[in-house]
This record gives sequence, C-alpha cells and structure tokens, in this order.
Amino acid sequence: MSNQNKPDVKIRRFPKAFVWAHAINGIAFFALYFTALPMYTEFFDWLYPVFGGPEGARLLHRIFAVIFITPTLILAIFSPKFLVMWIKELITWKKRDIAFFGNFVKELFGFKFCHVKQTFFNAGEKINSILQMFCAILVIASGFTMWLPQFFPRALVQWGYVLHNIGFGLGIAVIVGHVYLSVIHKHSRPGWSGVVTGKVPAWWAKGHYADWYDEEVKQGNFPDLDDPKFKKEA
Repeated sequence: MSNQNKPDVKIRRFPKAFVWAHAINGIAFFALYFTALPMYTEFFDWLYPVFGGPEGARLLHRIFAVIFITPTLILAIFSPKFLVMWIKELITWKKRDIAFFGNFVKELFGFKFCHVKQTFFNAGEKINSILQMFCAILVIASGFTMWLPQFFPRALVQWGYVLHNIGFGLGIAVIVGHVYLSVIHKHSRPGWSGVVTGKVPAWWAKGHYADWYDEEVKQGNFPDLDDPKFKKEA
C-alpha cells in the first residue's frame, strides 16, 4: 500500500516536554561544537570574530554548556512519567531487540525485510539513546574539570581535555547517524515529525512499534487502523 493510500491519522508519540528538550539539546550541542572549533585548532580562527573574539567564544561555550544540561531537568519536571518510561525501555532487552538488528541491516541497505514487533523504542533507538547519554556524561563531567581546574587534581584536568574531545568526537558520529536515519532514510523519515510536533502518522507508528501501538489501542488512546472504516478510507 502506498503512502498516499494510507489513512491520514496522526497520533501523539512524544509529550511536548520531550519536543522542547530535544530541540534545546540539539541547538546546545551544535552551539557547543562550533564555539569550540576555534579553541581546538587555529584552522578555525576565522570563527572568532563571529563569536566576539576568544573571550566571547569561551563565554558562549560556557553559556551553552549550562543550557546543554537543562533537557533532562525539563523532562524530570514536566514529564517525569515519560522520563521513567524511557529509562525502563533502555534497560529492558529481550529477544525481539536482538532480532531487530538483523532486519535493520536489511532495511538500511534496501533489501526486503519485515518489522520485528517493538515497544515504544526499538533496539536501534535504545543504542542511540545510550550512546548519546554516555557522550553527554563524558562531555559534562570533563567539562567541569576544564571550567573549574582549581578544584581538581592537575592530572584529572589534563585527562578532562582528552575525554572532552573523545566525548564530542563520538557524539558527532552518533548525531550524524541519528540525523540520517530520522530525516533522510525513507523508511524512518515519516517519524521525523515526532520530534518537531510530538505527533507521527498512525500507520507508521503501528508498523514500527506494533506492540506499543496495539497496547494503546486497547486502552482507547489510539485509533484501531484495522477497523473497516480506516480500510475503506485507504
């Protein structure tokens, strides 16, 4: 069935707090990256005038460093249930999660595949979340030693610079993969609206997260796309 023949029904996948947290996280991450470039290598010295000189770049870097920490607080305050559910999903692994990867590779390279029934997050999204959290913790922890070196042993501060670079380097790699799969790849692209508006096409959600979708249908939260009226519309 082509996308044009699928029912135009949207369902809420993410709460508004997540939409804001995701946007703030992304903006802060790239702002940190670009303000750090001229401090990292002379090749990007031409960026200093954009940020108001070296002092301006350092100030902006520290401001966005503080902003970078806020998304978790936003979720904890405005959507604690979602945050707890997210953490539970990340530490819950079953056979379907392992089975997901085999089909994901086929999907990624355009081969014929079938969706393995998933809950709210599939295994790939779990890995992405874990890696992003690891990078964030690495960057934030090492950043404190660099920002306040007077409170830490000299050796720890020196290691802080190394770990900071590793954290951002790995973080960029994870972000590139994340953007490709969420915005460019044809099978996952319909879900992009989820991080912008919080809502995604119902047919897409049912196909990618069947167990989660069916459970929401049972609770009366989502429309049953197997209902004859939707099939007529399609």
